[in-house]
Amino acid sequence: MRFRPCIDIHDGKVKQIVGGSLSDIMGAETNFISDQDAGFFGRLYKKYGLKGGHIILLNKAGTDEYSADMAAAELAMKEYPDGFMIGGGVTAENAAEFIRLGATHVIVTSYVFRDGMIDFDRLDKLVNEVGKEHLVLDLSCRRKGDCLEQDDYYIVTDRWQKFTDAPLTHDTLDKLKNYSDEYLIHAVDVEGKRGGIDKRLMTLLGSWENGIPITYAGGVSSFDDLEVVRKLGNDRIDVTIGSALSIFGGDMDFDEVIDYFERD
Repeated sequence: MRFRPCIDIHDGKVKQIVGGSLSDIMGAETNFISDQDAGFFGRLYKKYGLKGGHIILLNKAGTDEYSADMAAAELAMKEYPDGFMIGGGVTAENAAEFIRLGATHVIVTSYVFRDGMIDFDRLDKLVNEVGKEHLVLDLSCRRKGDCLEQDDYYIVTDRWQKFTDAPLTHDTLDKLKNYSDEYLIHAVDVEGKRGGIDKRLMTLLGSWENGIPITYAGGVSSFDDLEVVRKLGNDRIDVTIGSALSIFGGDMDFDEVIDYFERD
């Protein structure tokens, strides 16, 4: 299990939002807005040698706000070349440009779904453009329906606003691993709420044995949560921490988190 840092960018600023609250019309429910620019976090993660972090551009591609997100992301990648993956608005047409700017991987969700289903033609195009070794599939998911006891998770797209018809299952993970170097999976139902991880989802991910690296995000609020991730994830699921981290206004001290993972 490794710690993967993050930089979420919205309206050109580093923020932490509540998962599922992001709307093109209403904006987002925000936990934290940093006074520091994205370059600061690039320098910080470089100082600690934290590779494999992800930058997520939260605004809709083609808007002025997305351009501001992109400018902020470039600051971070300039400070820490080859330190980040980047997602948000990635297509086969622009994927290579993100790599040229210094990202190790592009992170893709919405582009590879059409009419709610996996579009394997688009996956093939992405692999042809940047190579499987530079591609991360974001399979962030939510439970479908109102029953909190169900275990039916479905992949969501368009900044987590739209359900697809693709369930997150071991079969889906098996089908997509030939197109991706890693998976990034946000538990959207608990993302940004600092109320603990999604244990059912973690159990599902931790019991998949056929695989490529997975980074889990969503709900980590304490070191006890990290121990749950370690146990249910069979010590092979990487984790990111957002709103609970001290550098994003939370209670988990950043240096203590670094120390925790360095003990492994």
